[in-house]
Amino acid sequence: MSDGVRGDERLMVMLAVSVIVHDQTNGRVVLLRRGENKAFAPGMWSLPSGKGAPGEPITHTAVRELHEETGIKVEPEALRLVHVTHSAHSPDAPEGFVVLVFAAREWDGEPVNAEPGKHSTVAWVDTDDLPSEFVPSTRYALQRYLAGEYPEVAVDGWGDV
Repeated sequence: MSDGVRGDERLMVMLAVSVIVHDQTNGRVVLLRRGENKAFAPGMWSLPSGKGAPGEPITHTAVRELHEETGIKVEPEALRLVHVTHSAHSPDAPEGFVVLVFAAREWDGEPVNAEPGKHSTVAWVDTDDLPSEFVPSTRYALQRYLAGEYPEVAVDGWGDV
């Protein structure tokens, strides 16, 4: 078939977001440390992230997830798309997932661990001293953003593709 779909098969890829809250003046970003009980990347540092909800515009997903996890508020118009990752593996998404990484340089509030059952820490982290125990694909997106190398579409977990 010309559309790449065989029979009635449909690709069900999860859509997710990550948000870089970047305080350029002080050279820092908001990171969270995932809880030890998480199925994906337990105990590792990451950006505030989350899954899209049915019927929700993806910029609203980013605003919602950032606020739910950190207490920080941003307006959808303040978000800039800086990276896209298509990952092949996740416990929550057996057919893979796509992460849209947004950056926000304007926000309201200070970060707090608003979901202590999911994360052990939420904090400002110096951009010159990122933690070593960092989700690799997320670290890559953040490093590219900080280097001014964006946007890019990256693939993760697809072997030699």
